[in-house]
Amino acid sequence: MSHHDHDHNHDHHHDHDHDHSHNPPEMTFLEKMEKLLDHWIQHNDDHAASYQGWADQARQQHLDAVADIIEEAAEMNRAINEKFARAKALIGK
Repeated sequence: MSHHDHDHNHDHHHDHDHDHSHNPPEMTFLEKMEKLLDHWIQHNDDHAASYQGWADQARQQHLDAVADIIEEAAEMNRAINEKFARAKALIGK
């Protein structure tokens, strides 16, 4: 019996998926839209809070005009969120 060396292995990879219903069904468009709106609302809330914090710091540094502008930006984020909330409410109907 002869022995031979070779540089390949005998592992076989399976590149296809075996669906055994472990994956949840794909979301509908409306479910995706609701999730996206929720994400945008949270994202804007986070930004508005950050903006307000920086506006407060600017005001402490006697940069009132700068603080006013940053606070306006925070308010714009809150106004956008009102629109997103209205859109989400329409989806739920």
